[in-house]
Amino acid sequence: MIKSELVEKLAAENPHLFQRDIENIVNAILDEVGDAMARGDRVELRGFGAFSVKNRPARVGRNPRTGEQVEVGEKYVPQFKAGKEIRERLNRSS
Repeated sequence: MIKSELVEKLAAENPHLFQRDIENIVNAILDEVGDAMARGDRVELRGFGAFSVKNRPARVGRNPRTGEQVEVGEKYVPQFKAGKEIRERLNRSS
């Protein structure tokens, strides 16, 4: 599901709300999650999961074409861990 499909689904389930208001709410939530992660904070949505930032330290890698050693800089990557409730829902449905 993409963001526009989420907005359409929420609008269909909540006809008393304007679609542009729902779009603003969804954008505000996603922006706040992104901002928190950019600060290095962990974001937990109970029953859904937790978003966190993982540090990958600098290392020496190899160029696969030439075999030459290459310095790979430190980087931060987003990480998601599904919550217990969503894991149970996924396993029940299959």
